[in-house]
Amino acid sequence: MDARTAAQRIVENVEHVIIGKRHQVELAVMTLMCGGHLLIEDVPGVGKTMLARSLARSSGCSFKRIQFTPDLLPSDVTGVSVYNQKAGDFEFRPGPVLSQVVLADEINRATPKAQSSLLEAMEERQLTVDGVTYPTPEPFMVMATQNPIEYEGTFPLPEAQLDRFLIRLELGYPSAQDERAMMQRQLHGHPVGELAQVCEPDDILGLQAAVREVYVDVLVQQYIVDVMDASRKHDAVYLGASPRGSLALQRLVQAKAVLDDRDYVLPDDAKLLAYPVLGHRIILNAQARVKGVTAEQVVQECLQKLPVPGVRARG
Repeated sequence: MDARTAAQRIVENVEHVIIGKRHQVELAVMTLMCGGHLLIEDVPGVGKTMLARSLARSSGCSFKRIQFTPDLLPSDVTGVSVYNQKAGDFEFRPGPVLSQVVLADEINRATPKAQSSLLEAMEERQLTVDGVTYPTPEPFMVMATQNPIEYEGTFPLPEAQLDRFLIRLELGYPSAQDERAMMQRQLHGHPVGELAQVCEPDDILGLQAAVREVYVDVLVQQYIVDVMDASRKHDAVYLGASPRGSLALQRLVQAKAVLDDRDYVLPDDAKLLAYPVLGHRIILNAQARVKGVTAEQVVQECLQKLPVPGVRARG
């Protein structure tokens, strides 16, 4: 099947579980298409875990869940070497992070030491235990959830780890109509248990290859760089987006083009997807936080100040 058909099948399949959140589901699927990682930040009960499970089941990828708690150890995530008396040597027992789709549930409840056990896998697609390096499987995606309201007993994610997430996603409450549909659909059981697999992991790798082939004009690249630069120079910002943010936005607009059946990106794609990429990468200064300024307001102001470039014919 072609790239767009595969992507649309996954989106439509996940929508059997996540009702009325087409835009958020598309963003999650685009993150998988980019080979990136997803941070879902929202209140309990809106379907964060179900989104991760549905995405893994739809794509046929292996799935492991890690429940982050204050007593979680790095070895609980990465795995541990155990002495085998019969073989007379140590053997490695891989941890849950060596799966294709990894759900880090309530990631901010674990200590920074446990959180940091994901850093190497997320950025370098490998894991080093006792001096031995193990590659992560392909495709590989970390989906982390956290509750933005409850701060007691939590450890905020450091900037280095936030920056490794391609986008931050907020699901939000469903509409009254969607909530009724959800209740009706779950009257006799949860739909995630009956969710069908619509593609293979190899199809995901094909999707990721197709995304990399999408044409990005130099004017669009310059627009992305200008947006990042504006975020760094904004009066309310203490720390702006890193170059990793520019790369993330470029890759995400390529995935959007594939989903829309185009082989080129539009400047409006970058404008539409700027906040999901930048929202968690911008750190506001103390004065802005006191005034109640949000990262979304900063991104919108940056976008309003910058002219959107026109589209040129590929030549």
